[in-house]
Formats: sequence, structure tokens, C-alpha cells
Amino acid sequence: MMESQKYAIVDLETTGHSPASGDRMIQIAIVIMKDWCIEKTFTSFIHPGKPIPLFIQDLTNITDADVKDALPFEAHADYIYELLQDSIFVAHNTDFDLSFLQAEFQRAGLPKWFGKKIDTVELAKILFPTSLSYKLGDLAADLNIPLDNAHRADDDARACAHLLKKCWEELISLPLTTLEQLHKKSFRLKSNLSQLFFDALQTKRRSVIDTENIIYYNKIALQQPVARSKTNEKPLQYPMSKEEKIKLFTEKIPAFEERVQQFQMMDSIWESLNRKSEIAIEASTGIGKTIGYLFPALIYAIQNNRKICISTYTSHLLEQLLINEIPKMEEILGRQINVTLLKGKQNYVDIGTFEQLIKFEDLSYDETLTVLQVLVWLSKTKTGDVTELNVSGGGQLFIDKIRKSNEKSQSINPHFDFYDRAIRESEEADLIVTNHSMILVDLVRKEPIFEKIDGWIIDEAHQFIQAAVNQDESIFTYTNWKYLFGQIGLATDNGIFTRFQKIALKKQRVPLQLFNQLEKKYIRVTNLFNKAMQELVHQMKNYTIQTKQDTKHTVFLSQINLDNGLMKSVSHAIQNWIDLAERIATTFKNDVEEIAPEHQLVLEQWEYWIREFKMKVAQWEELFLQGETDSTTWIEIDRRNVPGSIRVLKKPINITASIHQLFEPFRKSGAVIWTSGTLSVPNNERFIADQLGIDKNVPILSLQAPANYYAGAKAYIVTDMPDIQTVSQTDYIESVALAITRIVRTTNGRCFVLFTSQDMLRKTVELITESELLHDYMLFAQGVTNGSRMRLLKSFQKFSHSVLFGTNSFWEGVDVPGDGLSSVIIVRLPFSSPEEPTFKAKSSLIQQQGRNSFTELSLPEAILRFKQGFGRLIRSSHDKGVFIVLDRRIETKSYGVEFLRALPQISVNKLPLQDMVLEIEHWYNSNDKDRKQVGNNEK
Repeated sequence: MMESQKYAIVDLETTGHSPASGDRMIQIAIVIMKDWCIEKTFTSFIHPGKPIPLFIQDLTNITDADVKDALPFEAHADYIYELLQDSIFVAHNTDFDLSFLQAEFQRAGLPKWFGKKIDTVELAKILFPTSLSYKLGDLAADLNIPLDNAHRADDDARACAHLLKKCWEELISLPLTTLEQLHKKSFRLKSNLSQLFFDALQTKRRSVIDTENIIYYNKIALQQPVARSKTNEKPLQYPMSKEEKIKLFTEKIPAFEERVQQFQMMDSIWESLNRKSEIAIEASTGIGKTIGYLFPALIYAIQNNRKICISTYTSHLLEQLLINEIPKMEEILGRQINVTLLKGKQNYVDIGTFEQLIKFEDLSYDETLTVLQVLVWLSKTKTGDVTELNVSGGGQLFIDKIRKSNEKSQSINPHFDFYDRAIRESEEADLIVTNHSMILVDLVRKEPIFEKIDGWIIDEAHQFIQAAVNQDESIFTYTNWKYLFGQIGLATDNGIFTRFQKIALKKQRVPLQLFNQLEKKYIRVTNLFNKAMQELVHQMKNYTIQTKQDTKHTVFLSQINLDNGLMKSVSHAIQNWIDLAERIATTFKNDVEEIAPEHQLVLEQWEYWIREFKMKVAQWEELFLQGETDSTTWIEIDRRNVPGSIRVLKKPINITASIHQLFEPFRKSGAVIWTSGTLSVPNNERFIADQLGIDKNVPILSLQAPANYYAGAKAYIVTDMPDIQTVSQTDYIESVALAITRIVRTTNGRCFVLFTSQDMLRKTVELITESELLHDYMLFAQGVTNGSRMRLLKSFQKFSHSVLFGTNSFWEGVDVPGDGLSSVIIVRLPFSSPEEPTFKAKSSLIQQQGRNSFTELSLPEAILRFKQGFGRLIRSSHDKGVFIVLDRRIETKSYGVEFLRALPQISVNKLPLQDMVLEIEHWYNSNDKDRKQVGNNEK
């Protein structure tokens, strides 16, 4: 049965997605696989009886000419039907291919095909849970499966067959207990994977040896942690002279380019580490900043048997350090480096909570799929970092439940605790790599973990400010609170209250009277909460009617007159509910010697939601009952969705004191090195340093790449764009969309388009999509396309004809070297919105002190973002690209020259759109010829 199973792997190309709407097949391919070998292949063009839409021709490369002499489906129907008999139907998204095929069979007068099916999308999600994407082309690239022509049925079907075989190989490599769990829980899946899992299980049981390096937590397979120890190799010496450095680097790095500024950075950091002093270093793109600080830091750590901590802001840079830069340093230094990645607790899986949750029988499809993904992942992950996983939106809610938390009481053997593993590894490490928020949490952590650090290197230092703001902010959302209430529920609901009451009353462990009292308290909480929300909306409406605000309102809490007594009543009611809920839990536990496992799970959930309520009441008091000192609180509401859209946010205005408090103890015992590509702006060298609380005596070393580094860069200002202050937003967006499409077509994609407004980004992308002017390009848009910032970036990099629309975080921290990026388009100069509440509060404070908020805050912030935007374009001396500004204010306003001064010494051309496009086209064509000539010479 097992090895002789027949699989029919099918792929179709069609004129569209709906046979009911008249769409027809244009190509079919069927690969027959037995014993994991391809036995037979059938492929044919199919005449659709209608023209093939242009976008389908672009997608598939199948034209009307290709199918002109092809036969209609009816001519192949009997043969295709026969091929599928006694087979398991396999496709990459069976819902599409099988339903389309069934419709064609029906049209041809054949009966519906019946049989089992396997969806390789579903299967790949389970077996490759950390894959960036589950598109066939992306999986093929990741798994080294040949796929020359994606979206051609013959190539896709063959690639899908190879994918199925890779999945089988992956299956039988899993530990036996993992396979047992997969099989047991697979019956809720959409395709018939249970048979495949059973076959793998049988094969595994016949194997003499199970998977190596595996430990078990209650039948959950985990990777055995690898013990690491410091080596007793020959001590390293820091090469003091330029000649020594060049000799070392040229021996280890092919085609090494000497960078004077990089050596200067190394020496400055080496001196700072040895003197235990503080320094700030602005190192522009092209310096080789990461190697510039890693090299002296590692030699110092190993030489002195001390620890260095490197902190970054973006997960992208963390990834770069571990995957690219650390191995490079190991090669240069000729020894293994003990490095530990340390993140906040919530990034790690809580294996105890996961083990409890998977006992539930009533899991949804998304939850079931995620459980299977996590089971496979746990048998492979070395870190336990849940951000490695790629799960669905519904699955993300399950992931949030199994994150480790300071509030959870679940206690397990440290051997199975990934966070504890990371802490223990950090004690033996030469180098700890972490993020800014992790360091800031140390301010309030009961047992600080960053006490034995000899040197701090804060990369992306300007982002430490934002990390500190995020650390101190508090966000209330109406929907989040209502979700919490829904989880508790009443006796008539199916929430945790009902489940806990049922087991507590079963053997009369808790008096019914207590549950009745608790239910009354719960009703009082929800009634008071709803009343408070009505009061908040009422006050908002009064204010916004007077100020004539639009449908979306943002109002400072201090501007409205909330009923303080009502807000206190909500807090007291929640606390009363918590007190009784805890009393009931204690009574339940004290009344029995041993709690049954299924009852223990319900009790743990009950206690979990009590802890959630405790955090909520603390948040409520912070937002509504505490006065404002160095922070600002505001309310956001959308009149089209009341009260669902209510959000209340509290953010600090000034975080200088917090950062100073954090680093003051470290300054006494070790070095502190701040570095970033953007620490200063023209006329204000200490703009970032002052916000970081860095003493005026601490030097700022500014290192700029040589002028020839930017030889491949050109800047353009489009002179005939409309002035946004004189035209409607709709007209401006139309002009922006036209400019973007013309530039993208000229550069063949590989373009970043940077916005300052999510609303304008969305409307521009919608207009470009509707116009189909870029229908043959892959468009990725932050806040529109699903996925995190890093997933969007990686998807963007996989396609040569692609455009990435970004805002906020895309202005910086993104590295796309070489031909990965051809152009950066700045839609608007990146000023903060004057109505953004934190910015407004900061501006108001500056003005109250008799200073100019535009020159001291608004302009420097915008120039920094502008510099960061340009920094995305040129990431090596061989890169070529154009930097295009569509905002005419850079030319018409007096402050425009400040933005241009912030750029490196490159040519800045001011041209109408048509002339600019022609010039760029000529420049790119000449570059292409140069590249081809170089290629021919190399041959």
C-alpha cells in the first residue's frame, strides 16, 4: 500500500478563476508518480473557445497563437478521467484545480470524480513551517526544485511532484512521536493527509533508529540543546597598524577593499573598549559599519574573557549579524565565536502551555494547522523563537497564547525552557546580540540579566529613542477589552466561566453561591465599562462638533471632561471581580489533593484570564486615573464604527531621563558605543545625541564614505509635479501614480516607493492596481499586502519586476544590495504630521519655552528620514540607482537646500517628468551595455 500508492499531480492554466463565470482551461498537465518516481506525464494545450485575457498571457506566457490549433477539453476528457482513476489527486491548491476540473468534467458530460486529495500547500505549511512563502515558485527555490517556467502547467506539475516527494522525505525524517501526533490530529485538515502521515508512521516504526539529538517533553519532541564552552585557543591580538589590518583581511576576504574610515572606526572602538569610555559614531553607508564594530569588539571579548553586548532595533539587522556577519568574523579570526541571541520572553514558546492547549478536542481548522506546524517546528528549532514561524492570521492568535510571559505561572524543567536556555547560553557567550527593547526592559526586570557586560555597542542608535517610547507607551482598544469579556462569559455562554463552574460544582468543591456572586460582579463590570465607553463617545462628539473634525477624530484626553467617578467605578468593579475569582480558584485548589489533568488545564486558563484582568485594570488606572507628567494621552475614534474603533494611547514626550537612568550604571564599569548611519543633520550635530542623554563631552565621530562610493547614484527632482497645497488629494495621487508607473517601467521595477501617509500609500496602490499599468509587475505594499515588513522585503527581493510601497519603518534598516534595488522614489518630504499627537505635544512644549519647533524638531526629524531613505539605494560601491523626489517643496521652499545638503556629493538634476524618464532610460540602457560588455570580456 505504502510505496505503491499512485499519485496524480495536476496543474491547470485557465482564462480566470471561475468556471461558473465562463472561464475555461488553456493548459493541463498530469504527472503520475508511484514509489516516489515519475512514471508518466500528460500535458496539452486546451482550446478555451474564447480569447485569453492579456494579463493571463503575461502571467503564463500562453498566447492565443499557442492554443489556436489545440483541441477543446471534451476531446481529452475521457483520457484525463481515466488517468485519475485509483489515484490520490495532488495539486498546489486543490480547491482551485480540482473544482475547475470537476466543472470541466460536468460540461463534458462525465460523472463527478471521487477520490482522495492532497493539497501540497497545506502539506508544505505543516512540514516547512518557517518558509517565507508557500507559493510553488518560492518553495521550489527554497528546496532546490527545478522550475524554469512558473505558471506553465507542465513545469508547475513536475515541480509539484518533486515537492510532494520532498515532503515525504521530510516526513520520514521527523521523530516518531512527532509523526504520531501529526497523524492523530490530521483528521480535521482539508485534504487527506492522514493517510500520508500514517504511511510515514509505519515506515518510521520499521526503522531501527529514530531521529538523533531529540529530547522529549511529555511526548513532544524537541531539539537537544548543544553544550557550548569557551575554547582555549591562542589569544588574539588586535592589529594596530593599517598594514597589519590589510594583511589579515586580504588573507581571509576575497577581493577585500581597504576602507580608511572602517579602520578608523575599528581603532576608535578598540580605544573606547580599553579605556571604558563613551563615544558616538555616525558611519554612513559604505563604511562597513557592522564589521567596523564587530572586529574590535570580538577581539576585546576573547582577549579579556569578557562579554560584549550588541543591541539593534530591527530584526533584519539581528538576522544579518547572525547569518552573514558572525560567520564572516569567524573566518577572519580563525576561530569559533560563542554568540547568543537574546530576545524578550514573549518571543519564545512556552512549551508547557502548548502541551496543555493541544489536549483540547475542539480546535478550529486554523488552530489545528498551527498545532501541526508547531509540532514539526519544535523538533527542529534551536531557539524556540516563535517569530521563525509563518502561520495564518487565525493561527497567529494561537501563537500568542503559547508565547512565554512574565505573567504565566506555568513552570517547567529549565532544560525545556527556551528562554532559560538563551539566558544560560548568554552567561558563557563572548557576544550577546539583542534588541533595544530587551535592554529597556532590564530597567524594570526583577533580576537584571545585563549586569556582567564590559562593553555596549548600540547600533541603529537613533532608534533607541523610539524603542524607549514604545517601552513606556500604553494602548487601550475597545475591541481588545470586549474580546477579554467574551473569553470569560456568563453561565449561558461557552466561555471559561461556564467550563470552570462545571468542574468546580461537579464534586461540590466551590459553593454555587460564590459563582452567582461572581457572575453578578462580572455583569456589573461590563455594564460600567459600556457606560464609560458611552460617556467617552459623548464627550468626543461634543468636542468634535465644536471643532468641526472629520469622521476620524483624535482628541487629547485633557481636552474633554470625562466623569472621573465613573472611571474609578470601573476600576473598583474589576478589582472586586478579580478578588472573588482568585478566592474561588484558591478554594478549588485547596479542596482536593490531586487535580485531574483536564481540570488542571481549565484551572490554568481561569488563572491566566485573571492575570489578564489584572493587567487591564492597571492599564485602565494608568490611562484614565493618573495625571500626566512627561507623557501625553489621546483618544482616537472613527465615527463610522462606534464604539468599535475607540483607542486610547499614552506615550512619553521625553525619554532622555529613562535612557540616562538605564546607562548610568554601565558608564561606570564599561564602554558605551553608540553608532548609526544617521546621528546628525546639517546645523545640528547633536540632534540625536541630546535625545539619548549623551553628555556634551562625549565626542561624535562622523565617518563618511569616499565620494567615489556614490559614483553610481543620481538624484532627480521632478519639477512639473503639482503642488499638493493647491490641488485636491485625488488629483495629486493621480499625478503620483502616473510618475511611479513611468519610472518603474523605465527602470524595470526593483523600486522602493516611500510615503509618509498610509492613507496616500493605499489610495495610490489601489489606483495603480485598477489601472493595470503595472499588471506585469509584482506589487508589495506595507499595510496592504499581508505579512511583516521583513516578509514583504524578502518577497520583493525574489522578483526582478517588483515594486515595494512602504511607509514609516521602510525608510530605514532595509538592505537590498546590488541589482536588488534600482530606484527610490520619495513621494513627499518626510515631515511628521502636525496633528500626530506625540509630535504635537513635543512641538507645544518647545514653543512654550520660546523656541522654534520647526527648526528644532520638525525639520531635523524630516532630514534624518530623508537621509535614511537615500541610504536604502546605494549599499556598495558597485551599486547604481536613482533617487527621485516628487515633492516640489524641496525646490520651492527655503528649507529645501537643507535636505539636499544632507545627501552625499552626487549630481542633483531638476527636470520635468518626461525629460527625467528619457534621461534615466538612456542611463540604464548604457549601463546594461556596459554590464554586457564586461560579461563578454570575462568570457
